[in-house]
Formats: sequence, C-alpha cells, structure tokens
Amino acid sequence: MPFRKVTWSETEQRVSIYNWGCNFACLGCSYKLLRPQHDKWVRPERIEELLAHYRPRKVTFLGGEATTNPDLPRLLTFAKQQVGAETWLGHTNGSKLPLPDLDGANVSLKAFSPAKHLEYTGYPAEPIYANFRAGFEAGLKMKASTVFIPNFVDLDEIEAMARFLSALSPDLPFHIMGYVPVPGTTWRRPTNEEMQRAIEIAQRHLPLVTYSHLTPEEMRNWQARSTRWASVQIA
Repeated sequence: MPFRKVTWSETEQRVSIYNWGCNFACLGCSYKLLRPQHDKWVRPERIEELLAHYRPRKVTFLGGEATTNPDLPRLLTFAKQQVGAETWLGHTNGSKLPLPDLDGANVSLKAFSPAKHLEYTGYPAEPIYANFRAGFEAGLKMKASTVFIPNFVDLDEIEAMARFLSALSPDLPFHIMGYVPVPGTTWRRPTNEEMQRAIEIAQRHLPLVTYSHLTPEEMRNWQARSTRWASVQIA
C-alpha cells in the first residue's frame, strides 16, 4: 500500500515515512488543522530504494496512523535488517503494539477512563494500555504523550495516565500537549496556569514530563519550531 511522503533529515540522519488514514475517529484530531496533501503516493519499493541510498541512522514512521498500513511490517524489516537503522513509530495510537523489528514507539494516550476513550476515539481504552504494557515488557523504547483538554481529558485523566506509566517505570517520558481547538468541537485551549497545573500533577509520578502549548498557527507550522524536525521531502 502506498505511503503519503518520505522526508530526509541530514542533521539527524533520519528518514521519516508518512502514512495516510487512521483506525481511530478522534473528535479533536489535529489533522483537521494540518490538512496534509495526499494526491501523490510513494510505493514501498521506492521507499526501500531510498532507504538503501540514504542509509539512515533512524527510520521513523508517522501518520495518520502508520500501523494501519499493511506494508509497515515489510518496511520495518527492511529498515532494521537490511539498513541497520533504529526503527520508531514517531507517533501511534498504540492499537497494534508491539511489532517485530520495531525499536521504539511514541504512544499518544487519548484518555484513561474507558467511557471517555470510547467517546473520543470510537475505540476501547483497555487494549491500548495493554499494548503499551506489552511493548514495554518486550523491551521497546516507549514514550507517551497526551492532549490536555480542559473539562474532558482533564487533570484527573492526566494523573491516571501518569500513575499507569509510573507503575511500569518512573523513567518513562511523558509529554503533555495543550489542546488546540479544531473545527467541529466546543472544547477550549487550556490557559497557561492550567498547563502548569497539569505538568505539576504529572510530575508527582514521573520526573520526565515535558509539554507544548501551541497556538493554531504554531500547530500548522510545527516542523519549523525545531531544527530536530527540519527535513527535505525526497518522495
């Protein structure tokens, strides 16, 4: 199945491979703001050629949800076994973990309570947390993130996620993103004070807590905010 695009970062020695589509229907999905173009496609054979040419140190798969692409296992195996790259899911909803030839995953935890998770995503919460645990126990390098939505995925949800992660390992990184309003929702962006409170609550359980609190314009241009994500499109 084709992928949407492929990028190369010279400074990071990283190839990033972007999928299209998702098996979740998240009400506050940021792709409603990003509106990525997907009128051209890249076949897996072409991606293998690019990986063999660039010989990246790291190969990152992103989305939509990269694990919905049936050619992901093929490319993971090629990147890991033929190129010798470290393989990552740059972001994933965690619905299909762990995977062979995958070194690490950054899992976006949508909500902790089953009712809220189902309402927000259309998908049950229990398999996500079970998969996160399975990935951790399989030795994957795991990271977690969540979107702080005042009065929905609120402070109690964030603390429950932090407790879950801490029970696995207090060294797990946890990133909290302030919600950026998208069309079709009534939720608001958190205040600076609310963001600080969310961070403090998570840090009760985890020392490695980071955050981002972007405006809609900053969200649309997120790659320009760090040289870490500076890249050129190669397919």
